[in-house]
Amino acid sequence: MARLDNKACIVTGGSAGIGLAIVRRLLDEGAHVLFCGQDDGRGADALAALDTPNAHFLRADVSEEADCEALLARAVTLFGRLDILVNNAAKAAVALIPDHSTEEWRRSTAVNLDSVFFLSRGAVRQFRKQGGGVIVNVASISGLAGDGAYPSYCAQKGAVINLTRAMATYHARENIRINALCPGFVETPATDAFKAFPQLLEDWFRSIPAQRPAQPEEMASIVAFLASDDASYMHGSIVVADGGVTAATGQPTQVPIG
Repeated sequence: MARLDNKACIVTGGSAGIGLAIVRRLLDEGAHVLFCGQDDGRGADALAALDTPNAHFLRADVSEEADCEALLARAVTLFGRLDILVNNAAKAAVALIPDHSTEEWRRSTAVNLDSVFFLSRGAVRQFRKQGGGVIVNVASISGLAGDGAYPSYCAQKGAVINLTRAMATYHARENIRINALCPGFVETPATDAFKAFPQLLEDWFRSIPAQRPAQPEEMASIVAFLASDDASYMHGSIVVADGGVTAATGQPTQVPIG
């Protein structure tokens, strides 16, 4: 039996990149998955690629409370329950604070943080009716330390990490597990823009102890683990998958020895 056999799941931002890899892995583990995105065309393409009746798409803007509530209601209508919520949708605003528009700050905060609040609130209410459930929040190593070009993203992902901890410490007693994944650099359509700067990418990958970026499937495997009973005693854990970036002091690793 697959680890997630017949589990009912929601994955936000599931039409491409890490989100689509998560959807595919949860399906491979036996789950039924409702995923969302803002583009009907991408959603249709993803459904065609997945090619299974166990996958469902709903167009939704998770920065909007009403859309989040509709997503939760759709899952319960489709599956009769909700077992797993993966808050994956994200928006990175590239702007220094002096140049950051209020509109972009609020928009990125709504996608990166408000959506986690809206959906977690509804999921916990549903989990209480069922006797338990799982939330996996996809945060970032940018929530653990500062990236100068992404101050708003760092603030929002840092908030997601501590929200994860805070929710987990209370709801663990209700058989509700809440954990977070913090990826480093992952090759996705969202990071394709960096390919226009090959020297930047070369220097970036050289700074990663593993000497390479991650693939979406590597993140999906961790989400599947956190969603499964294999992680049954994990509550409020912040799982880092960054090729060793946050393990390093920043000092040279290749130095003469002896």
